[in-house]
Amino acid sequence: MSLIWILLTLFYGLTKGARELVKKKALEKSSVPCVLFLYSLLGLIFLLPDAAFSLTGTIWGLGPMQYALVAVKSFMIFIAWICSFRAIKKIPISVYSLLDLSRVIFATLLGVIVLHEVMGLNQIFGLMLVALGLLFLRFGKKKAPEETGAVYVFMALVSCLLNALSGLMDKILTNTEAPYYVSSMQLQFWYMLFLTIFYGLYLAFSKEKLGLKAALKNRWIWLLSIMFILADRALFIANEIPDSKVTVMTLIKQSGCLVSIVGGRLFFKEKNIGFKLVCAGVIIAGIVIGVM
Repeated sequence: MSLIWILLTLFYGLTKGARELVKKKALEKSSVPCVLFLYSLLGLIFLLPDAAFSLTGTIWGLGPMQYALVAVKSFMIFIAWICSFRAIKKIPISVYSLLDLSRVIFATLLGVIVLHEVMGLNQIFGLMLVALGLLFLRFGKKKAPEETGAVYVFMALVSCLLNALSGLMDKILTNTEAPYYVSSMQLQFWYMLFLTIFYGLYLAFSKEKLGLKAALKNRWIWLLSIMFILADRALFIANEIPDSKVTVMTLIKQSGCLVSIVGGRLFFKEKNIGFKLVCAGVIIAGIVIGVM
């Protein structure tokens, strides 16, 4: 198994865990629509050096079907981020990070059903441990009311499903042998452009108090955008590597939950961290076994 795509995916996972903490800090000072729009816009600005490459070829870089597929992927993430940011704003980050691990189940099933990836005994056993850890979190201990808001739990799960679908599309689009191949650089540029447009429209029609000027001074949004661009570039490159597998990559991505749980205690004084770490330990054991 190639070490490069595993390390790139691990970098994405750990950065993602830290990013959840930064999201919660950013949302303390700014509204959800405002953070989402600036987050996407700044990310697009950071990618402008890629524009020259992305605008070469048929119809400014891509064909009509490629544009359509990237737009669909972007719309999935548009909805996923609205759900996840609202959930993060309302529930403890340590709880959210464990709920977020449920995307392992969604992505693995999609990888097997759609891409016909074959899971070995290690991957099957690893997935079972991940599912066990999630069930343990859900039923193993009574949680405080603020940790179990049904609406926000549902939003977190919707976000997981849509992120899993988006990850599947990443693998399909960056497959060099696919009819609608899109390079990792082109995918990231156009993806961020579509997201910026979607969130610009969302911001325009939002009834929430926005505070754009104050948000521009929110350093957490700037940090969030930089982390997002670096992590996504690593993930898209990993997807381009022919040996990479969605089922294994999905397991590796979840390594960031430890960062989120420990960070939840250090930065937000969240409780029941020991119990959550036990759940995370079971899940991480499943991840390790799954990539062996």
